[in-house]
Amino acid sequence: MINKIGKITIYVNDQNEAKKFWTDKMNFIVKLEKNMGPMTWLEVGPSEDEFTTFVLYNKDMMIAQNPKANVSHPSVLLSTTDIDLSYGKMKENGVEVGELLVMPYGKMFSFKDQDNNEYLLREDKF
Repeated sequence: MINKIGKITIYVNDQNEAKKFWTDKMNFIVKLEKNMGPMTWLEVGPSEDEFTTFVLYNKDMMIAQNPKANVSHPSVLLSTTDIDLSYGKMKENGVEVGELLVMPYGKMFSFKDQDNNEYLLREDKF
């Protein structure tokens, strides 16, 4: 049946600002960018090899298409194998990061994007 998580939509105020945040500050790459009339379909991901992408979708466009759509902040948990390196690099890149937390199940911290959406980055060691 289902074998992968394909895409996670993040509703943004400005696709160009979101693209800059994810590519310049988070070191993601543009996986797909296609003009579709009044909008652009824009997908970013951490690497060329990663299948799962974020679709950066304009909030106003979504509300115009579906007034009942929930375009509030995403609830996304990302993973890293080196939390200390990631924390330092994100701070260096000007990303607003929260306190680095050490929990019984691992280290993590929150961070915010250009629209003030909050994410969590957790160190996964399997």
